[in-house]
Amino acid sequence: MTCLLPPVMAAEATTLPPAEAKALLNRIRAAASTGNYQGTMVFSVSGTFSSSRVGHYAVGDQTYELLEALDGRQQRILRHNDAVHTLWPQAKVAVIEKRETRGAWSTTPQEVDPQALDHYELRREGEARIAGRDATVLLLEPRDMLRYAQRLWADRATGLMLRADVMALAAPGQERGILESTAFSEINIGVRPQPDAVLQVLRNPRGLDGYRVVRPQQQRTELEAEGWALARPVAGFRLVGCVRRGMEAGGSAQVLQAVFSDGLTHVSLFAEPFQPERHRSELQAQQGATGTVMLRRGEHWITVVGDVPPATLKLFANALERRAR
Repeated sequence: MTCLLPPVMAAEATTLPPAEAKALLNRIRAAASTGNYQGTMVFSVSGTFSSSRVGHYAVGDQTYELLEALDGRQQRILRHNDAVHTLWPQAKVAVIEKRETRGAWSTTPQEVDPQALDHYELRREGEARIAGRDATVLLLEPRDMLRYAQRLWADRATGLMLRADVMALAAPGQERGILESTAFSEINIGVRPQPDAVLQVLRNPRGLDGYRVVRPQQQRTELEAEGWALARPVAGFRLVGCVRRGMEAGGSAQVLQAVFSDGLTHVSLFAEPFQPERHRSELQAQQGATGTVMLRRGEHWITVVGDVPPATLKLFANALERRAR
């Protein structure tokens, strides 16, 4: 279990100049994409904890990742570049796909693009230790109320992200709570790359003997080509991917997914045919930092999911419009 202690704060948080802030975020990003590391990552939300064993290996321009859930239902995710296998050993189900959009998992506590500095201010808050390593504590403070602040712990030696907390909204002068936290409880950085740990599963069909193999069909597309448009862009978010995929293996029903990002957080919009037996009532819910809005739009069912305030999700839902193709 990871310890959710506050950072060792500096006498006063320091706002970093743009050039220094960009260089620091580039270092953090490079450490996540080109580093070789493995460890145990703990996710906490609403008083519950779950942990996963993770590994990330980079060999030249090839990337290999694995993630194995250590609590609850057994799950293993293996990735080689854009090829992803998700295995459910107890259910004997394997999902094999090529990812055109960002997945809902990562081998680091948070991913960050320096472009986030257009919408966040980066502050250095102090020093701390995470998983036995010295870390610099940073705060990405949003410039508006459309996104959450995030506190980040970056390994001082390598820049690798060791912990990330998503902070709740709060009135000026009030202390912000933590909506959710992801942190390494133990980590080894600079390990020998182990691509075979991933490839021996991805390249061995017999390893899936007895599994029901699902291969979701997925095709890159554009919102406009599918007859949709975001009539009123949500400030700070840009479209980073759009795909059409089969809802069930071999089925004819299709769901459209569009992913928007501000460089730090993501919002996904899903549009699918309305089915009364499945889509019984509209919904707005939140768990930790992740909010969900579901509603009917004519003959379609719209789902909006993202680690943003509820008001931001509503802006996306209200802006999505059907257009003639």
